[in-house]
Amino acid sequence: MMIKMTKKLLTLLIVVCSVFSFAQKSSLKKDLKNIIKGKQATVAVSVLSLDDNFSLNINGNKKLPMLSVFKFHIALAVLNQVDEGKLSLDQNIFIKKSELLPDTWSPIREKYPDGNIEMSLGKMIQYTVAQSDNNGCDILLRLIGGTETVQKFIDHQGIKKFQIKADEAKMHQGYEFMYWNWTTTNAANLLLKKFYEGKVLSKNSTDFLMKTLVETNTGATKLVAQLPKGTPVAHKTGSSGKNNQGLTIAENDIGIITLPNGKHYTISVFVSDSMESEATNTKIVADISKIVFDYFTKN
Repeated sequence: MMIKMTKKLLTLLIVVCSVFSFAQKSSLKKDLKNIIKGKQATVAVSVLSLDDNFSLNINGNKKLPMLSVFKFHIALAVLNQVDEGKLSLDQNIFIKKSELLPDTWSPIREKYPDGNIEMSLGKMIQYTVAQSDNNGCDILLRLIGGTETVQKFIDHQGIKKFQIKADEAKMHQGYEFMYWNWTTTNAANLLLKKFYEGKVLSKNSTDFLMKTLVETNTGATKLVAQLPKGTPVAHKTGSSGKNNQGLTIAENDIGIITLPNGKHYTISVFVSDSMESEATNTKIVADISKIVFDYFTKN
């Protein structure tokens, strides 16, 4: 009799916890929708716990432009060739002055305006990911065989909703080309999860890229903006700026967040085709990030 009562109580407890969890998740989704409500923009959000089965998304399957978020995917493809022995992080890459294109974001060009220098592959990946260097990005693409190599590698990871066709130079030829590289926030989160779990790269390459992502210094007003100082955030940003009609094609950030208790979750936020100001666009990302962080911290 006692065993039967214990089983009934356990079943009741599971049901109560499930209902409570569902109510909390619904409340979180409502809070996120309130941030997006009334904005002249398409906003997609995906959240995925890396320690349990929690997941949530709003517009998570919409195909939206990535902008520099695609440098995470490119880094994965480059590091895969390091794992295969085709490349080495220590090998030097010669950078010609002609490769340091003007009128594009390039900390490499700012530091070495005359070019004609050698830089290790590892350092170039760090410039490309952590500082979002556009010239470094295209040099890496040429090194591994172009966007087709990245597409094939990401396809091989089982990521279905992803396309990369344009390098940075092509995207700078016109805003229409920025739409050539797209993904969904659900797909971005799935790739982040596979990467974190060591299912994409070797441990050495995973550790190297995780450290590089944590050192990212772009997007200070996005995912990291409202989180407690010192919170480890391994992330990659993307931004288009505004076109002549005042349209922001993308203001994005994807990342892996470490909670105070040591657990982790992935979050991807894309703000697309927005007529809002840059400050409003980045605040949407920051507000969403803060609410999600607080949810996981409290629950």
